[in-house]
Amino acid sequence: MYKKNIIWLASYPKSGNTWFRVFLTNLLSDSNIPASINDLAETSISSSRKLFDEYTGLSSSDLTFEEIDSMRPDVYRMQSQESEELLFKKAHDKYYTVAKDQALFPSEISKGVIYIIRNPFDVLVSFAYHSAKPVEKMISTFNNSNYAFCDKNDKLQNQLRQIMGSWSDHVNSWTQQKNIPVHIIRYEDMIQDTFKTFSKAVEFIEIKKSKLQITEAIKKSDFSVLSNQEKELGFKEKMIKSNSFFRKGKSGDWQNHLNEKMIKEIIANHIKVMSKFGYLDSDNIPVY
Repeated sequence: MYKKNIIWLASYPKSGNTWFRVFLTNLLSDSNIPASINDLAETSISSSRKLFDEYTGLSSSDLTFEEIDSMRPDVYRMQSQESEELLFKKAHDKYYTVAKDQALFPSEISKGVIYIIRNPFDVLVSFAYHSAKPVEKMISTFNNSNYAFCDKNDKLQNQLRQIMGSWSDHVNSWTQQKNIPVHIIRYEDMIQDTFKTFSKAVEFIEIKKSKLQITEAIKKSDFSVLSNQEKELGFKEKMIKSNSFFRKGKSGDWQNHLNEKMIKEIIANHIKVMSKFGYLDSDNIPVY
């Protein structure tokens, strides 16, 4: 008998997932000091190569991407079975099937999904900075339905391959699937009304926490706290080429980096999803 005890924290990269993970870690902690950004064990990464190898007893470096994918659902089932608590798993993969009627993220062990979405203009700029790539090159990645993270064989990555697809592919895959209950959070709402947005997420997860506890967890997860921690201690999830993981954390910074041609290309490729989630008005003009 399976337990539905996994909450997937899903998002396209640079959409606010880590901020929410830090908030959850602080919310679940009894400590009076902010949780370390380098100790987010409460919200582990679902694509961890180390965890995969530990649970399967195999060396993932000897397996193909497809073989790994076919085994990942069983790894999650094992993690679910051995835990008496809720498990929070960060995921940048899109939602997809790895075999006939076999989803990468099994519904029988899944309590729900927190899906975090952010203005694609800001995601693009932040992801380009994070990857140390020019914005112009990142646009092709952003629009690529075949895009995958950690899919190179020239060196062993600490994370398993993650199929993402284009930005719209990713959003649609999680928000349109019907197998796992999903609660959608917009990054812009996280900024504009942090308490209300995070409180609704806590309610969806069904964690019993007071307004004071939520408020305190938000304070401990403030962007300035995270940024200072990274400056002092570094952040192990930062890509080697990027200068920092926590850059600005604002909405609308894309206006300082994207020209008219770039803006039109992004809108042309993602107009339906952008309109659906309020990033374009009725005249297809950017809202944020």
